[in-house]
Amino acid sequence: MERSLPRFHVTIPFFILVRLFLFFVFLKKKDLFAPNRHAQASKIPVLIAVVAAAFLGAAECRSRHHHRRGGGGTPAGEVINYAAGGAGGCRAHVASLTDFGGVGDGVTSNTAAFEAAVSGLSQFACEGGAMLVVPAGRWLTGPFNLTSHFTLFLHRDAVILATQEIDEWAIIDPLPSYGRGRDLVGGRYSNLITGYNLTDVVITGDNGTIDGQGQTWWDKFHSKELNFTRGYLIEIMYSNQVLISNITLVDSPSWNLHPVYSRSVIILFRAFYISEQTDRSNANALMFSVEDRCCSRLRLCFSDSCSNVRIEDCYIVSGDDCIAIKSGWDEYGIEFNMPSQHIMIRRLTCISPTSAVIAIGSEMSGGIQDVRAEDITAINSESGVRIKTAIGRGAYVRDIFVRRMSLHTMKWVFWMTGGYGQHPDDGYDPGAVPVVEGISYSDVVAENVTMAAKLEGIPGAPFTGICISNVTAEIIKSKKPIWNCTDVEGVFSDVSPTPCAELQAQTTDEEAPCPFPEDILAVDYVALEQCSYQRINP
Repeated sequence: MERSLPRFHVTIPFFILVRLFLFFVFLKKKDLFAPNRHAQASKIPVLIAVVAAAFLGAAECRSRHHHRRGGGGTPAGEVINYAAGGAGGCRAHVASLTDFGGVGDGVTSNTAAFEAAVSGLSQFACEGGAMLVVPAGRWLTGPFNLTSHFTLFLHRDAVILATQEIDEWAIIDPLPSYGRGRDLVGGRYSNLITGYNLTDVVITGDNGTIDGQGQTWWDKFHSKELNFTRGYLIEIMYSNQVLISNITLVDSPSWNLHPVYSRSVIILFRAFYISEQTDRSNANALMFSVEDRCCSRLRLCFSDSCSNVRIEDCYIVSGDDCIAIKSGWDEYGIEFNMPSQHIMIRRLTCISPTSAVIAIGSEMSGGIQDVRAEDITAINSESGVRIKTAIGRGAYVRDIFVRRMSLHTMKWVFWMTGGYGQHPDDGYDPGAVPVVEGISYSDVVAENVTMAAKLEGIPGAPFTGICISNVTAEIIKSKKPIWNCTDVEGVFSDVSPTPCAELQAQTTDEEAPCPFPEDILAVDYVALEQCSYQRINP
């Protein structure tokens, strides 16, 4: 997909002329026009740099911390507070969807308005970036794309409604690391909101809502009426410097939030986030869910072949995994070879009656490594951490660190399996055996649990380096084994009830908490800037 370069306004030549004027004044003062000034020769490289800055500075995409007053789709005097991440900074230009013909009556289509708004505001990418405000109202729309150096802001009473006209959802290629649609062979329907090959893109708000109106999709999916894989609410591809915060996602046709092939992704929901109905299995939240509404199979896939991801302060209710980390499917993922790595998850609250709080895999053929999770709370969920893989996946899951989990009413505390055998086609390599090693769990308290763990590796290729320490699980009456372990190797210390024989007790001299990295990930160094905008004209 090609994107045209931003158009520059007449203000850019004006800035260049001003810079040139100041530059020549500088030369005059330094007497560098005088003849035979050989002593000044050493300054020529510096002068070249100054000239380059004069011409190129206006064309570089940088943040200028000022705001255009007026517009923005908010009542006069109302203040919008929003976050800016990384190098993007606060936006210099603000506009409202109504400026582009948007009508928030819940009936009128706003697809053209969103497209015009994004296209029109893209011209400010190199002039401090732009923010599109979606005001209070119900804004029906079909799929649309975002642009770089851009913020989509949802007012607290704004609802973006996905059209239920399936003909408006174009068919797009499957993800290269999957080789086909996730639901069906072939392509997939487009996503409601897509970001492709972007830098510095923000989706935020005052807990405004994006509603996928997914019932139609779910009905057609369960009745096998669809010919292509369902789209997602939000998909960000091949992008960097991504911030998603303080929005509510509800009723997606499939996954909620899907960052893929991207880096430097920050996801913060300091209030609400994704809501669905738990009777719709397989919607994976983060792929997220929030609020006290029920959540449907809406997975929030926070990382699919992504690096440097930070997920904090999220409340998720899901009919599938609350957070799923993936990296491609069988031979397609192996060939694409892009891992998910350097991921930090903090202060997550999850309700997932049929699935996991944090799931790793089963599509992990590009590799998954260096995943850290801490301060996790789960209620009425199937398992705390679930690692899923199979013969044919290849690659690896390694260096997974989890600590300080509080779990209430669970089926399993820990679950690993090497028998998750769904494949995209018959072309997978049965010799592609995944490696699972270096899995660390510590400081876990679980109440009302059916089983402590189900740990099933691969015969001939056991999961190794498992470490479990300082774990207490209160088991309710169960006829099943409390620990069910096959083809795994590791150690434990201070764990109750006592683990299976495949895990060896550390001696007193060896006894120590399982490791958790002390180094700081690059994404944790990204400072978020708090910005504000106020419309002052009526």
